[in-house]
Amino acid sequence: MPLDFPSATGTSCTPADAPRGPLAGLKVLDITRVVAGPYCAMLLADLGATVIKVEHPDDPDYARTFPPFVAGEDAGLSAFFTQFNRNKLGISLNMKTEEGKALLKRLVREVDVLVENFRPGTMEKLGLGYEVLRLENPKLVYTAISGFGRTGPNSSRPAFDNTGQAAGGLWSMNGYADRPPVRVGTIIGDLAASLYAAIGTLAALRVVEKGGEGQVVDISQQDSVLSLTENAVVRYTTKGEVATPLGSEHPFVRPYGQFPCKDGYVFFGGYTDKFWRLTCQMFGEPEVAADPAIDTMEKRFDPVVAETRVRPILERWFSTYTKAELEEMAGDTIPLSAIKTIAEVVEDPHIAAREMIVNVPLGAEMVRMFGQPVKLSATPATTFAKAPDVGEHNALVYGDLAGLSAEDLARLADQGAI
Repeated sequence: MPLDFPSATGTSCTPADAPRGPLAGLKVLDITRVVAGPYCAMLLADLGATVIKVEHPDDPDYARTFPPFVAGEDAGLSAFFTQFNRNKLGISLNMKTEEGKALLKRLVREVDVLVENFRPGTMEKLGLGYEVLRLENPKLVYTAISGFGRTGPNSSRPAFDNTGQAAGGLWSMNGYADRPPVRVGTIIGDLAASLYAAIGTLAALRVVEKGGEGQVVDISQQDSVLSLTENAVVRYTTKGEVATPLGSEHPFVRPYGQFPCKDGYVFFGGYTDKFWRLTCQMFGEPEVAADPAIDTMEKRFDPVVAETRVRPILERWFSTYTKAELEEMAGDTIPLSAIKTIAEVVEDPHIAAREMIVNVPLGAEMVRMFGQPVKLSATPATTFAKAPDVGEHNALVYGDLAGLSAEDLARLADQGAI
């Protein structure tokens, strides 16, 4: 008998009424916390998987304490937590007790995927490592996210998002040349690791679908961040060049970056000869495109030429227009976009058309948060249920997957196992 899905209002709905996403029927145990892991499992849940959020009954995911809060901090209704844990069922489980260990093994027999983000070796110390769990379910896909991965000399080191940014090289490249490096302004290490974990999980599931065994999906924040450094690695390995902060500039493509305008800044990327010519025409000075100092893409790539000849022209053009006016002028012809605040993005009509701001229940309110970026034409993500309370679905999940009665659950709760 399949598990019920949470509905958009937060109550359970019958399988017949449930939205049937592309991952319908897939069962996932999510024993992660904070973001690197919960986000991976949320992506799977958005696409129809039945994701079971597992939390310690006395030490739940501390992201529940992260702001912003709805109805006040004391209410404990974190929009941060909900954003990464929507569409999940919630159970409580103490994996340090013998009863809890046995119960996790029973659940593993019935699911397809387990996602964890403990430091490597933690699950083994609990007696619940992959080699143990695969005996319960040989087809289990065991997705493990950590700072440095499960192998290598640094595998046991503690890590946060900033660890990945620092160790993966991205931090050293970000900022301005005359100032210390700056971390990227979001938790890119956590988010990138979650994205790669989702991809790796689906790839491993494909092997199982074709008759193969389960396996470990080993995701490192450091690895994930390193893969986001664009041309920095090959610049070093081929030319010995070490990437350093460039502000809003590109290492070699110019003009391609941030430019001021009347009410803020825009990104302009008209570096090809075609786009440069069209830009000159748009601003009523087509003769600039024929200037022998800047008439080819190669000449405009030169950093001195770009700064002393090209940038002053663009800043003169842009300075008399607002962001909206410049976007309107560029239209479908010139690669120019306003550098928008989050407020502008949330209210952007195009974002609305893409359904990238969705309403998710949180307490008595509906909170707007980011939607699902994976757009599937035939089986899209359509509903966004609330994040579960700690242990909210114990009776449902343990009854369905482990065959436990109300009396069994009461006994386990008394023993501190759930």
